[in-house]
Amino acid sequence: MTIFIVSCSPQMQQDVEKQQVGEAIDYYFQAHATGNGEYLREAFHPVAHLYFVRDDALSQFTLEEYIALFDGSPPDDEDQRTRSIDDMGISGNAAIATITLDYPNGVYTDFMSMLKIDGQWKIVNKTFYLDPR
Repeated sequence: MTIFIVSCSPQMQQDVEKQQVGEAIDYYFQAHATGNGEYLREAFHPVAHLYFVRDDALSQFTLEEYIALFDGSPPDDEDQRTRSIDDMGISGNAAIATITLDYPNGVYTDFMSMLKIDGQWKIVNKTFYLDPR
């Protein structure tokens, strides 16, 4: 009997991790594109929080509060919206992704803190800024 040991180079492993982080972010993008907040359950850890500044004060949503903002219908201006992952950094089981949501009302910049838990990348924290048009 012959046993083959397959190992990945560090670069190959990093590429796999980047792909998996991208897949988690894609669920987030699908929620925005379809209006279906259930996609967020695939992207975010259940105890995740979203932080932002409103009227110069810290504001936050729980994941459930965020999901409730989605009505199940694609936005009327979906054909005018673009989404991209602009930067990603991974170290072990921790990652951060910078995302741009370019919408007619403004440009959102999202900073996603992510952890690999039980083999799956999940967003555990989101901070964002809206640059209104």
